[in-house]
Amino acid sequence: MMCLSSSLLPRPSPAADRPPPGIIAGGGGGGKRLSVVPSVPFLLHWSWPRKAKSKSSVSVTARGNKIAATTGYGSDHLPMYDLEPKLAEFKDHFNYTMKRYLEQKLLIEKHEGGLEEFSKGYLKFGINTEHDASVYREWAPAAEEAQLVGDFNNWNGSGHKMTKDNFGVWSIRISNVNGKPAIPHNSKVKFRCRHDGVWVERIPAWIRYATVTASKSGAPYDGVHWDPPTTERYVFNHPRPPKPDVPRIYEAHVGVSGRKLEVGTYREFADNVLPRLRATNYNTVQLMGIMEHSDAASFGYYVTNFFAVSSRSGTPEDLKYLIDKAHSLGLCVLMDVVHSHASNNVIDGLNGYDVGQSAHESYFYTGDKGYNEMWNGRMFNYANWEVLRFLLSNLRYWMDEFMFDGFRFVGVTSMLYNHNGINMSFTGNYKEYFGLDTNVDAVVYMMLVNHLMHKLYPEAIVVAVDVSGMPVLCWPVDEGGLGFDYRQAMTIPDRWIDCLENKGDQQWSMSSVISQTLTNKRYPEKFIAYAERQNHPTIGVKTMAFLLMEWEMYSGMSDMDHDSPTIDRGIALQKMIHFITMAFGGDSYLKYMANEYINAFDQATNTLDEKCSFLSSSKQTASDMNEEEKGNSRQ
Repeated sequence: MMCLSSSLLPRPSPAADRPPPGIIAGGGGGGKRLSVVPSVPFLLHWSWPRKAKSKSSVSVTARGNKIAATTGYGSDHLPMYDLEPKLAEFKDHFNYTMKRYLEQKLLIEKHEGGLEEFSKGYLKFGINTEHDASVYREWAPAAEEAQLVGDFNNWNGSGHKMTKDNFGVWSIRISNVNGKPAIPHNSKVKFRCRHDGVWVERIPAWIRYATVTASKSGAPYDGVHWDPPTTERYVFNHPRPPKPDVPRIYEAHVGVSGRKLEVGTYREFADNVLPRLRATNYNTVQLMGIMEHSDAASFGYYVTNFFAVSSRSGTPEDLKYLIDKAHSLGLCVLMDVVHSHASNNVIDGLNGYDVGQSAHESYFYTGDKGYNEMWNGRMFNYANWEVLRFLLSNLRYWMDEFMFDGFRFVGVTSMLYNHNGINMSFTGNYKEYFGLDTNVDAVVYMMLVNHLMHKLYPEAIVVAVDVSGMPVLCWPVDEGGLGFDYRQAMTIPDRWIDCLENKGDQQWSMSSVISQTLTNKRYPEKFIAYAERQNHPTIGVKTMAFLLMEWEMYSGMSDMDHDSPTIDRGIALQKMIHFITMAFGGDSYLKYMANEYINAFDQATNTLDEKCSFLSSSKQTASDMNEEEKGNSRQ
């Protein structure tokens, strides 16, 4: 069922001329799930005509060729087949995914006015001001009754009952009182609904701020209506800086960036850290843990409230100040996005809207497919119309309201496959990537994301974190790819950890490090190289510095004492590892916060790239990898 609000753009009746996403056809155990297009195995051979029959065809621009890719038609040849001949064996797969993508895109254009309008859901859903009234909309098709409660009505919803339309959207309009909003800024609100005779309260799915009572151990978060008066709203003073040819990225978590033994704030980070990054010649900052998450230990990877700024570090206005300050310094700001899964939390998370209903009435898949065992989270149902609206609007909200410069998508492997990448050892066999294990719903969603992002924000940077090595991840959408700008080179930090944990210095194989790891890249995809992962300490792996210097880190690094041989060796090897990774590993470079004791070295290498542009060079090759000479060399 297509679940839209009657106050949005004109839309079809429930008996519209398209198969609604996720409907269970036939009923009972023998029913089958229908998707936006007929659900047929993509390994089936498609015999589509090669010429477009209507003016609605979508032009596909190839490098040197133009291929007509009209809805319902396949392409016998894509440019990627020339560079990667093995991909041609999976033409049926690419034809099917392109057909699904074009079908979904055209349906959105038909019923919503296009992706640009569709992705403005945050202007309609949640609490918004419309013509001297506060209007609240929530998609909860499984609810039987609903009320809006909060501080504004003393948590008594009897006078604020909501009405439900044919698409599962509940709404209420509350007129202003004495010229002021009935729901005050910074007041607590919740969505109260009844299902199977039981009343429950949930944080609104589109809430823009959520707080917790710090003095109460284990207390759930409360939804907070954030609509400051004009005089209190932050106004951006600086435009986005130009997209850097080569992003030199500093990855940071604001909460652990401060000097005090307390949670760091957005304003402290803006005033104290950003100027140092600019002085060190970074041009991009990547922020973790921005979306609200109740579990601080997750570093932001168990999102509870997707439109809310993490309140641990400040308010939405404080985050805007940080981003504006970064732009004033010429720094781009990327944000970690977790659209692979949502937190399992029920009381204060999106999972609270799942009360056991069918898939087409839920944000998530049902059954085992709806859970990710590794992340311990709920998996989004990307075939659902309202899920697409929610997620696409989520990206648009952060771009338009906060002026972010792009995103890093975390957990892409979990999205790409029905098995979520769990207990899989990817060998590089292309059948592992293109087969019945592929989650085509998620692939189509990512194609829609990158089409929208690059259309509305040509200067945006969109990065994918995928451990599987999925081909065509960074190939343009209109040529059959998923459309990401960069992928992180996930194997590099693992290679260095293996060297440090299992081999002595002289046993490091330069051939293994350079040829098999750093320069082992699929042309023409762009890679972001990095030497160590931020999550190694959180998953029980020692940091690079600790592996190199062990406990002497705590006693041998004082300015009051001479450096010990262990510290000298450790810092020297750490610098070498970072520089060789930067020189050979990719088309961009990322360094995680910490290791600030080598800031002068970072500044030197970043300045060298700024002057010589070696990161963007197409000649990242090693002229000599003589293992014997390496073994005989001494410093």
